[in-house]
Amino acid sequence: MRWKGRRRSKNVNDMRGSGGGGGMFRIPSGRGGGFRIPTGGQVRPVRSGGMGCGTLIVIGLILWALGLNPLSILGGLAGGGLGGGLGPSISPQQSPEVNRQTGTGGREDEMREFMEVIMGSTEEVWDDIFRAYGKQYPHPRLNLFDGQVRSACGLASAAAGPFYCPGDSQVYIDLSFYQTLARQFGAKGDFAQAYVLAHEVGHHVQNIIGVLPEFNRMRQSMGKLEVNQLSVQVELQADCFAGVWGHYVAKQGWLERGDLEEALVAANQIGDDAIQKRTQGYVVPEAFNHGTSEQRRRWFERGFESGRIEACDTFNARSL
Repeated sequence: MRWKGRRRSKNVNDMRGSGGGGGMFRIPSGRGGGFRIPTGGQVRPVRSGGMGCGTLIVIGLILWALGLNPLSILGGLAGGGLGGGLGPSISPQQSPEVNRQTGTGGREDEMREFMEVIMGSTEEVWDDIFRAYGKQYPHPRLNLFDGQVRSACGLASAAAGPFYCPGDSQVYIDLSFYQTLARQFGAKGDFAQAYVLAHEVGHHVQNIIGVLPEFNRMRQSMGKLEVNQLSVQVELQADCFAGVWGHYVAKQGWLERGDLEEALVAANQIGDDAIQKRTQGYVVPEAFNHGTSEQRRRWFERGFESGRIEACDTFNARSL
């Protein structure tokens, strides 16, 4: 990626070395607790006695166009906001090599600069998209941590992977995750790393337009299988939103030969089916909550090729 020398976000907080606080939050098999979203087969939107998320995102866009506040209206529909049950939204994401030495300097400084630049690019892209609807995009904060961290969603360890906490509208990433993805998953490259961050920012967009609050409301009356199916749709939409971001940075000349393939390889390596095969040797589709390798790759490509958030309606798609 041609990222050097570009604007750096001021919304990046380097918490590394601060200890993060508190005890450990156990997260099995590389998946996060709380608001997790693995993959599944082809599913239709899950309805639960109220508006589905597909209806919700369309209504959110209409409200923007009419000059109304979708947050207040959709917040009411979602039963008073997020509640205490919505924890980290986590997807095992991609990775370049990160040399974690004691203290900072060298590669550590370069990685922080890279994250600041990518965060800045997401701010610019989503600023423009929201502005097209006559609205302002509230920027999330990115927290770089090591070991463990305390967020409004509770305590999390580095094993959780990158996650977005809707309770404080912040993204959390332990940079050692990129090393893990590179070594264990074979997903290397700066655009693969950028895709990880763009995916988590995609969850922030979902939080703003009301998708995450509605998901939290609906899941309260669902069984585990239904929650997993709906989780897949939420995660794939975040992949698609990451692709929308990629579309615009590509138009701005950021990408070099091979960059797109890096993101696609990363998406392929972190599909639920690929992770299950790697960790347990067999696949259990009922346990998918982020999407299969094919689905994750397809929805990222859909956003990348179209550059339109309307193309990311996973909730009303005939197939995923």
